Amino acid sequence: MIQYAGLSEINGPLVCLEGVSGVGYDEIAEIKLTDGSKRLGRVVEMQGDKVVLQVFEGTNGISLTNTKVSFTGKPLEIPLSTEMLGRTFNGAGKPIDGLGDVFPQKYGDINGRALNPVARSYPRNYIHTGISSIDALMTLIRGQKLPIFSGSGLSHNKLAVQIVKQAQIADSEGKDFAVVFAAMGVQNDVAEYFRRSFEQTGVIRRVCMFLNLSNDPIIERILTPRCALTVAEYLAFEKNMHILVIMTDLTSYCEALREFSSSKGEIPGRKGYPGYLYSDLASMYERAGVVEGSTGSVTQIPILTMPNDDITHPIPDLTAYITEGQIVFDRNLDQTGIYPGLSVLLSLSRLMKDGIGEKYTRADHADVSNQLFACYARVQDARALASVIGEDELSASDKAIMKFGVYFEKYFLNQGFDENRSMDETLDLAWNLLSLLPASELDRLDEKTIAEHYNPENAKRFA
Repeated sequence: MIQYAGLSEINGPLVCLEGVSGVGYDEIAEIKLTDGSKRLGRVVEMQGDKVVLQVFEGTNGISLTNTKVSFTGKPLEIPLSTEMLGRTFNGAGKPIDGLGDVFPQKYGDINGRALNPVARSYPRNYIHTGISSIDALMTLIRGQKLPIFSGSGLSHNKLAVQIVKQAQIADSEGKDFAVVFAAMGVQNDVAEYFRRSFEQTGVIRRVCMFLNLSNDPIIERILTPRCALTVAEYLAFEKNMHILVIMTDLTSYCEALREFSSSKGEIPGRKGYPGYLYSDLASMYERAGVVEGSTGSVTQIPILTMPNDDITHPIPDLTAYITEGQIVFDRNLDQTGIYPGLSVLLSLSRLMKDGIGEKYTRADHADVSNQLFACYARVQDARALASVIGEDELSASDKAIMKFGVYFEKYFLNQGFDENRSMDETLDLAWNLLSLLPASELDRLDEKTIAEHYNPENAKRFA
């Protein structure tokens, strides 16, 4: 192994060496400091015999003259084992729960490998979250990537904990279901909230958790989601488990990527983010799916906070291009005390139609979902009209739809943090609310379905 003495330049988290040969992009280097301590770096740029390294632990205390660098000849790998469930790691995959190192069954390259599109199976079957608005209107399908678009100060962390606590697959294979949870750039109190919540509810034994704190190096933040996805792929495609990956907050990841790109002197793109932000996000999101020949699956819920609640910001904008739908928080609903305050009309699940229905949830699910969307859209129109002419001047039909909107938000969207509703409970509640309206208003349902489920007597409980 060749050891190179001295550095030519130090710039932020980057160091430069000259006279280097025989190394590859993304290769890991071992950096030995004058005090004998060691740090890891990654090759991020090569120009002739000049190599730029990204130092994971930061460059504080590194000398230009006495530092020694050697290259390992391989990319960053983390140990993989089923023992990782129930454990907590830092953003780079090192244990921080005091339980010692993981005894690996193998090592995995965190950059992963591109899945052959031909080898993918179409996602079917839903993942039950116990949250009515998600299960009924924007159903999460096993193998899907369905992001949550939130805003600063909204209850996305609370929703993430509830999903981890309640999520389960909807068939007899539930014993092989687990969660990989990755938190990036979170404050200490938020990290402690996640850890404490998982321990108190007893779900920690089926959760593998990666925590990158806000005061940790930004380079580690860039590694965190890739470490989490590597573990998920191993458990799903080699151990045939169904894995739900929750990553929060992708905005912190993208800001770390922007800072790193700036330190390299790259030409910035929209709002200062690097031009390769789209392909970088796609390299993570596209690691979700179902592969032929394996009974396992990887499902992703990336959570990101939209700066200034701007859904056209580059991060949510590019994410929406890649993923199969989105769940969007509504600040107005959240401020009125409704939890989870999700915007029904801005949210959708593009794979939902093929994972619900008679074989998977219930025969009337798709029709009920369509009718709820249609009615709630009319609620917004009626409210807009009432703000102009006054509620007293509305027609009887508009007044009925306004009443439906109030009860829909109060009883269907609003749900307790510890309330885990079954799919039947959710759909029955939807029918009770639809029964507030005259049957003639239900234009997305056929007569047979209405005759089977419509019952105005059940709606009297809301009166």
